[in-house]
Formats: sequence, C-alpha cells, structure tokens
Amino acid sequence: MAAARFIRARLIRAAEAPPIVGPAAIEVFARRHRLRPYEALPWLTALGAYVLFPGYLPLAAQTLATILFALSADLVLGYAGIVTLGQAAFFGTGAYTAGILAANDWGEPITGLFAAAVTAAVIGFLSGLLILRSSGLTLLMQTLVVAALLREAANKASAITGGDDGLQGMQVWPIFGHFEFGLFGRTGFFYCLAVLFLCWLIVRRLVHSPFGRSLTGIRENVARMHAIGAPVFWRRLTVYTISAGLAGISGALIAQTTSFVGLDSLGLERSGTVLIMLIIGGVGRLYGAFIGVPLYMIAQDRFSSIDPVYWYFWIGLLMVLLVTFARGGVLGLVDRFWPAGRRL
Repeated sequence: MAAARFIRARLIRAAEAPPIVGPAAIEVFARRHRLRPYEALPWLTALGAYVLFPGYLPLAAQTLATILFALSADLVLGYAGIVTLGQAAFFGTGAYTAGILAANDWGEPITGLFAAAVTAAVIGFLSGLLILRSSGLTLLMQTLVVAALLREAANKASAITGGDDGLQGMQVWPIFGHFEFGLFGRTGFFYCLAVLFLCWLIVRRLVHSPFGRSLTGIRENVARMHAIGAPVFWRRLTVYTISAGLAGISGALIAQTTSFVGLDSLGLERSGTVLIMLIIGGVGRLYGAFIGVPLYMIAQDRFSSIDPVYWYFWIGLLMVLLVTFARGGVLGLVDRFWPAGRRL
C-alpha cells in the first residue's frame, strides 16, 4: 500500500508539473541556429583579402576551394564519426570529371560543377554501400583502398586522363559567357567564393537539422541509436554521399581555376593533409575548416621559405603542440575564453 501511495503521489506531481518542451523551449532551440552577426566574419575576411592582397587571388581561390574540401571531410569525420583516409577519391573524381569535360569541348563551368558533384556522389554511394558496413581499422583501410584503386585507374587510362603527365588542354569557358578566367584570378576568386558560400549554407542547414543531430548521436553512441530505431547505416550512407558530392565540387573548382588535373588529386597525401587542416581548426565544428585551411597554407608557405628541405618537420612540430596544448584545435582555444564560441 505504501508503494502504491508513493507511485500515485509521483504521478500527481508529474501531471501538475509544467511541460518540459513547450513553444517557448522550441523557440529558444530554434534561435540557437539562426544566422548571427559573427558568422559574417569569414566572408568579410575573404573580401578583405581581395582588397588587401590582389596579387594572391589565384592562391586565395585555391584556399576557398580547399575549405570546401575540408568542410566535406568534416561532415563524415567530425559529425558522423566516419574515420576516412580516402576523401581524395571524391575530390579527384570531381576534378577529373570537370577536367575531362573541359578538355573535350565542353568547358561550361557551372554544368561542369554539377557533373563533378553527381559523379563523385555516385562513387561515394556505391563505395559506401560496401565499406560502411564495417568500422574501425577495417573501415579506415577500405576508404584508403577506394582512393588507391581510383588513382590506379586514372593512371591506366592515360589516353583520357593524361596519366603521370596530368590532364592538360583544358579550355574553361567564361562564366555565363561574360566572366573569363584570367591570370590575375579575379573571376576564379569570386567563383570559388560564391560556390563555397552556397555549399556552406547547405552544410549549415544540414548539421542543424534533426538529421544532423542524429549524425551526432551516431558518432557518440551507435548502439543507443540502434536501440531507439534510427536507421544508422542509411544515415551514414546518406551523409557519406553528400560529403562525396561536396568534395567533387571542390575538386572541380581546383581543376577549373588552374586548368590542370594530376594524379596527386587522388593521392593519400591530399586526404591526410585535409585531416591535418581540420585538426588545426577544430574537428566537428562548422567553422573549423575556415580556420584550419588558411592557417595550414600560411604555415606551409612560411616554413617552406625558411627551411625548403625540412619544412614538413615544422608542420609536424606544430601539430604536436596543438594536440598537446590546444585539444580541439584553434576553436578549442576559443572555447576557453569565449563560451559562446562553442556554437561555431
């Protein structure tokens, strides 16, 4: 009887308690993900670089395209918890798709981007069907194998891809028939900036959606997500495919702005470098790519000019210091001094 009275009293108190989730709580949650003034900082910085460093616009365009590549890698690694060393497979697929089109009398850049995205996404979907059924080191090695197979295929198809000599003879048409890609890189800069901005909007919407929250749940505890009935495999496959498409767009941007594609676009070094960039900026953070990529490229330029032979040693030393004293990358340091920075 005492137990029954206790349960009855708890039920009465629960019924009288205010609802845990109401319109006000939903409104607070929604406001967390509205665009905030400080989110304009990366774009204002890019425009500032255009004004202050007009001689470095070709490099700036490649930096913007690489930020998109890092953003695509962060989707699978930082949000879904899929550890990969084969992101270059999709980057290179997009680069070769846009490059082959431009070298065979179809240099329209916008359709080249779409073709690169679709081709890379298809490769991501088909490979993901097989490799995402595994985990851990097995998954890591399978992602590496996919990139290695595509690289060898590109090398064997030298009549189409150029093999070791790279794909040459690309003729990229002016954007909308008016804006030509020139040596000074103005068109390429704004082209990459516009594409990055549109893709960033898509990624931002994705990670703040219920789908994106479920990816975080999968990263943190796969067993629990299985227990609540979430389709873990298909959600991982979906984000893997989206990430592959974004990486393909990044590769196409590099190919169109440089008019060259080489086998290194499918290499392990490119996959490893983008992971280093993410670690510098902050993995699983929407703006980690925007910080890590420029810092890495600036450090690479400075270290290689100071020590042309052993500059990679200094990159490694920088990584050791970051991992030791700044876990979570630069954004991890920001969190310590600015609590609101956790939303970045």
